[in-house]
Amino acid sequence: MNSSRAAARAWEGDGPLGRSLRLLGSVEDAILVFLLAVMIGLASWQIVARNVLETAIIWADPLLRTLVLWVGFFGAVAAARDDRQINVDVMSRFLDEPWRSRIRVVTDFFTALVSGFLAWQAYRFVQDAREYGEIAFSSIPLWLTASVLPVAFTLLSVRYLLLTGFHLRQSFGGKTDE
Repeated sequence: MNSSRAAARAWEGDGPLGRSLRLLGSVEDAILVFLLAVMIGLASWQIVARNVLETAIIWADPLLRTLVLWVGFFGAVAAARDDRQINVDVMSRFLDEPWRSRIRVVTDFFTALVSGFLAWQAYRFVQDAREYGEIAFSSIPLWLTASVLPVAFTLLSVRYLLLTGFHLRQSFGGKTDE
C-alpha cells in the first residue's frame, strides 16, 4: 500500500471509529453520485427542452450552479478522505522520511485549523441567511443551498486532524501500514 493510501485509510481499522469512517465515506460517495446524476439529468433535460421543445425550466440554471458548488465541496471531502488533494509541496520532494512526514504534520494541522475556522464562519453565514430569510432562487432559501459549506469544511477539518495524527505517528517511526 503506498504512503498516500496508508495515510488515507490509517484510521479505518476494524474498531468502531474505523467502521464509522468507512460508513461516512460511503455516505459521502452516495451523495456525490446522486448529485452528479441529478446534475447530468437536469442539464441534459435543459438542453433537450431548449433545443427541441423551445422551453426550459426557469429554476434549473440556478439549481445547477448550486449543485456545482455541492459537488465541488463533496469532491474536496472525498479527495481529503483519500489523501489525494492537490498540493504544492516542493520541500517534501527533496526530503526523506521522517522529515517528509514532519512537514505533513504541520501542513495537515494548518489545513485542519483553517478548515475549522471556515466551518465556523460558514455556520454563522448559514445562520444569518436563515435568520434574515434570504432566498437563493425560486422559493429555495439561501441557508439551504449554503448548508454544504459548514458541513464540508467540518468534514475537511476532521479528515485533516486524522491525517495530522497519522503523519505525527509516522514521523516518529510508528507503524503506518495496515
